[in-house]
Amino acid sequence: MSEIKLVQIKKSFGKVEVLKDFTETFADGEFITLLGPSGCGKTTTLRLIAGFERPTSGEIWIDGTAVSTDTGFVPPEERGLGMVFQSYAVWPHMNVFKNVAYPLKLRKIPKAEIREKTGHILEIVNMRDLAERMPDELSGGQQQRVALARALVAEPKVLLLDEPLSNLDAKLRSGMRREIKDLQKRLGISIIYVTHDQSEALTMSDRVVVMNDGMIQQTGTPMEIFRHPANDFVDRFVGQVIRDQLADISAFS
Repeated sequence: MSEIKLVQIKKSFGKVEVLKDFTETFADGEFITLLGPSGCGKTTTLRLIAGFERPTSGEIWIDGTAVSTDTGFVPPEERGLGMVFQSYAVWPHMNVFKNVAYPLKLRKIPKAEIREKTGHILEIVNMRDLAERMPDELSGGQQQRVALARALVAEPKVLLLDEPLSNLDAKLRSGMRREIKDLQKRLGISIIYVTHDQSEALTMSDRVVVMNDGMIQQTGTPMEIFRHPANDFVDRFVGQVIRDQLADISAFS
């Protein structure tokens, strides 16, 4: 069970209100994408769920347990979540195996169990044969797999992904989209994914949360949002962009 519930979340940095009454529930096993333009509040939402930021007001619940309220706050390391950043943050002085095993080492797990768990997750992300490689010997896509494996090795309740593919070229992005979706299905893990890429959101998600100016504009399945946009912003940001891409494809077919 890995339901996440955000209730009337507000977040301000100084006088700037970044989130305004954000209320949403993410069900166990869902692939949820927070989609919107830069500065709309999607990464801040992810950081609030992770515990890297505290809401100005509102509540966050994970598995029926309050992790952030006006009277209490559970730190990131106690929330049982995994997170992958845009920059990968693969440690350059550690080989692939040590990078992935590090979260288990911090928990003082026995060495034999570390070897078993690390080897298993490297097998899942197709990196076991490269376990001794250093990060500077890896491609961008391989470094991304290392970051994913490191986030997954501790068996988190939910995987949080913040623009994880934006540093890859178009061909690698397409391949990694499929790999992340396949990985989610195989492990049965919940994913909350942040992107500004409309195609990415519509092809990967069970549900999409479209955001703008710190507010939810529409929540629904990719098809619901594409076919029945809730307002002009959603129609322009999602529908028109996809229609233009389809027109470009048909022009060359």
